[in-house]
Amino acid sequence: MKEAILRKARESCDVKMRFFEESAENLEKCARDLASRFSSGGRLWVMGNGGSACDAAHVAVEFLHPILEKRRPLPATALTVDTATLTAIGNDTDFSHVFVDQLALLARPEDAVLGISTSGASANVNRALKRARELGALTIGFSGRDGGQMPDLCDHCFTVKTWAIHRVQETHTTLLHLLWDQVHVALGEDDVL
Repeated sequence: MKEAILRKARESCDVKMRFFEESAENLEKCARDLASRFSSGGRLWVMGNGGSACDAAHVAVEFLHPILEKRRPLPATALTVDTATLTAIGNDTDFSHVFVDQLALLARPEDAVLGISTSGASANVNRALKRARELGALTIGFSGRDGGQMPDLCDHCFTVKTWAIHRVQETHTTLLHLLWDQVHVALGEDDVL
């Protein structure tokens, strides 16, 4: 068991290093673009399914309630946390509308929308990203595998190129922390981490 643990930990580190070596420049651009949206009075809307729904809530709370005293809160909402709204839309129309219907009502052109999908093929996430782009919002995607449709729907798409879902999710967690951190740096705050 010890060898398997160490092998999987090494694999996780290797996947992350390859990903960030390829994505650091785009991550910097994305952080600057997102910081610009916040500076213009925009907010961040985040969505995903399953484990990615948990990541969406994680992103939102990082921005809304920073754990560091030197970081200010920024407006972010996970579209995944209102069970009544999700089940009402899913029941009355179709589950592929649970995010797009919320964004159609709530999102504004100065906002940003982050969709998270380990496959990049989540119909409800992609439908909402497409609508967000039509509204003029900044679109950001966290995906895995080959990215699915997400790269075509996002201003900034971060694809973790592995079919191992756990490695994708582990990388997404690091990515969301770095995005949060670098947005604050782009806003002129101290690089305290």
